[in-house]
Amino acid sequence: MNRRHIGERRLRREDAALLRGAGRTVADLDLAGVVEVAFVRSPVAHGVLRAVDVTAAQTVTGLVGAWAVADLPDLPVVPDAPKDGYDWPPLARGRIRYAGEAVAVVAGVRRAVAEDGAEVVRVEIDALSGLPGAAGAAAAGAAPLFPGMSNVVAVHEVGAIDDAVWDRAAHVVEARFRQERVIPSPIEARAVAARPEPGGGMTVWCSHQAQHRLRSALARAFRLDEDAVRVVVPQVGGGFGSKSQTYPEYLVVCRLAFELGRPVRWVEDRREALAAATRGRGQDQRVRLAADADGRFLAYELTIDADVGAYPHTGTLIPMLTAAMCTGAYRTPQVHARSRAVVTTTAPTSAYRGAGRPEAAFAIERSVDLMARRMGVDPAGLRRRNFIPSFPYDTPTGRTYDSGNYAAALDKGLAEAGYDHWRAEQAARRASGGTPLGIGIATYVERSGGSPDSDEYGSVEVHDDGTFLARSGSTSTGQGHLTAFAQVVASVLDVDVSQVAVLEGDTADVPYGFGTFGSRSMQVGGESLAQAATGLIDEARKRAGSRWGVAPGDVAWSSGELVGPDGARIAIGDLVAGGEPLRVEVRAAPPLAFPFGAYIAVVEVDPSLGTISILRLVAVDDYGVVVNPLIVDGQGEGSIAQGLGQALWEQATADADGVPTALTLFDYLLPVAGDVPAVQLEETETPNPNTWVGAKGAGEAGCIGAPPAIVNAVCDALDIDHLDMPLTPEKVWRATPSVPSRF
Repeated sequence: MNRRHIGERRLRREDAALLRGAGRTVADLDLAGVVEVAFVRSPVAHGVLRAVDVTAAQTVTGLVGAWAVADLPDLPVVPDAPKDGYDWPPLARGRIRYAGEAVAVVAGVRRAVAEDGAEVVRVEIDALSGLPGAAGAAAAGAAPLFPGMSNVVAVHEVGAIDDAVWDRAAHVVEARFRQERVIPSPIEARAVAARPEPGGGMTVWCSHQAQHRLRSALARAFRLDEDAVRVVVPQVGGGFGSKSQTYPEYLVVCRLAFELGRPVRWVEDRREALAAATRGRGQDQRVRLAADADGRFLAYELTIDADVGAYPHTGTLIPMLTAAMCTGAYRTPQVHARSRAVVTTTAPTSAYRGAGRPEAAFAIERSVDLMARRMGVDPAGLRRRNFIPSFPYDTPTGRTYDSGNYAAALDKGLAEAGYDHWRAEQAARRASGGTPLGIGIATYVERSGGSPDSDEYGSVEVHDDGTFLARSGSTSTGQGHLTAFAQVVASVLDVDVSQVAVLEGDTADVPYGFGTFGSRSMQVGGESLAQAATGLIDEARKRAGSRWGVAPGDVAWSSGELVGPDGARIAIGDLVAGGEPLRVEVRAAPPLAFPFGAYIAVVEVDPSLGTISILRLVAVDDYGVVVNPLIVDGQGEGSIAQGLGQALWEQATADADGVPTALTLFDYLLPVAGDVPAVQLEETETPNPNTWVGAKGAGEAGCIGAPPAIVNAVCDALDIDHLDMPLTPEKVWRATPSVPSRF
C-alpha cells in the first residue's frame, strides 16, 4: 500500500475555525429555550446531610426551578461503580463524602440567575471527621466511608518474588515516594447539554472523549434503548482523560431535561473544577530494588496505596495500570507489585494524562537513580546494563512489549544534551563550590491502545464526485484527527489529502466507537481506517472486474481509478455514480503497543532561594511511525508542560479533613508560557509490528518522562536521596545541605 502522506508535516485543517473564533463548544450551542443550571455544593468534606431547603431559591426572578434529591426520587446513580455498596448519587443522599459534592441543583433562564438561586439554598450538615489520605483511611479502626464497607475498595497483585533474593543481593535500595493529587485543567472544563426528543429519547451534547460509551451509560441509567439516545461531541477544549467518564452532573442535566421538557445545560466554571472535578495521580509508593555486584537487577517490588477519592469509579483502575507497567525498560527477573485502592473524603480520582504510567515510571526511575547513587556508578551506564535486549519481551507483570531499542533512545538523548560536557561542568562546580548543577535521566515505556481487548470503528465510502468520507469512532479533543486520519486514508488510496473528509463525534453518524484515551487514536483508530480504505480498494476492484468480466486480480488500482488488463479505465466516482453505494466498515483491534523514550534534564539550583533553572531538557521519544510530525510535536510539547507542572508546581492541597484549599489559579499553580523552558524534541523510529500504519501512541510521553528526569536532576544537584513533587522553592531550599537545621 502507498504511504505517500505518512510523515508529512501538514497544518491542521481544523485550526482555521478555532483561529477565527468559529469553533463551537457546548457553551456556544444555540439551543432554543435552553435553561442553565448551577449546583449547590457541600462546603464540608464529610458529614450527615440533615436538610436541603430550596424554598428561598424559588423567589429569585428568572428561576425555572430548584431541586434536591428528594425532589427527583428516580434520579439514577452514576453508572459503572466498581462493586455494589459504593454507589455515587448525582445529588447527595444522606451522607456527604467530599467537599464540592452536589446537594441541590438550580435552573434559571441564565447561568447568573441559577447562581443567584443556588446562593440562597439552605443546607444543614452535621460535620464528621474526614479521611483525607489513603494511609489513614486504610488503617485499622478507621471509620468506614460507606457503612458496612471497607475503605479499601480493591487489592491487585501481579508478579512474584522469592524473598531470599533480598538476602543474596549485593545491593538493595528502599524508598517511599509520594505522587501528589493533581487537577486535570483543560482550557474547557466539563460541559453538557441535553434536549428531550419526541418519543421519549434525548439528544446530548457533551465535551467528552468517548461518545458511544456515554450513550450506553445514559441509556442504561434512564432505561432507554441506545437508539433513543444521541450523543454529539462538538469542539472540545482538551480532555486529558478526565472527560472519558459519565459524571453526576450529566445525569442531573438529562433528568431535568425530561422534567422540564426543554433543553438544559451545565458548563463547569474554573472554581467548580478546582473544588469538585476529578483528580489525577494520588499514590503513596514504597519501592525496593535489588542488584548483584555488577549492578544487574535481580528484583523489584512496588507497593501502592492509591487515594481514589470519595467514590470509587474508574480511578480504581489507575493503580492496576501502574502495577502492570512497573518494570519500565529493564530486564528484571523477579517483580512483584501490589496496589490498594482506598476511598477518602476528597474529590474522586479518575484518568489523567498518562493514567498510571507516569506513576510507574517515576517509581522505577527514581529507584534506578538511588541504586546508581548507592553503588557509586554512572546512572546512564546502570540503565544500559539492565535494558531489555530483545523483543517481543514478556514482562513479569503480564505485558508483552512488542518492539524497542531503549539504548538507542538513551544514547541519542545523552549526545544531544551534551552529557559528558555537563558531567565535567558539574565536577568543576563541586570542586570550586559553584552553583549546584544536576543532570537527570529518565527512560520510560508507555502502554498505548487502551484496554487490551478494545477495538475501534472505521469506515470509508466513496462519493460520485470521486471524494471520500472516512468515519471514525474516535473523538478528537485536540489531537488533529481530521488532518491525520485523512493522511492515512489518502495514503492507502493514493489520492490527495484534500479528497478525504473525516467525520466523528456523533453517534447518529457513526454506529460504534470505543473512544479517545490511552494514546490510542492513531494506533487503533488510524489502523481501522487504513483497513477500511484497503477494503474499499478490494471491493472496487471486484465491482470493476464484474463490469468488465475479468477477475478482481486483473484489475489495478491507480490513484482513484480502476485499470483493466486491456487498459480500460474508470474513475472510482463513476463506478458508484447512480448505482450501489460503496462503503467498507471495519472494527480493528490491534494489540497493545509500547512506545518508549529517554529524557535528559540539566538543572541549576539557587541554594539561597530554592529556585530551579532548567538549562537543558532533551526528549527522545519513539512513537513508531509518525503520521504527522507537526501534530506529534504539539502533543509532546503539551505533555511535557504538564509533566513540568506536576514536577514543579501542581498540588491539589486540602485541609486536614480534605476540604480543598486551592480554589483559584493563584493557589493551584499551572505552568504558564514563561515557565516552560526550550525543549529539544528528538525521535527514534521502531515501527509497530502489528499494524499497517506502524504507529504507537504519542499523546502522553512528556508527562511520563519529564517528572522523574527533573527530580533526578534536582536530587543530583543537591546530592541528596530524594524530594517529593512538587519541587517548590521552599521544599528545595529546606533540602539544600547548607540550610541550618533550625529552619
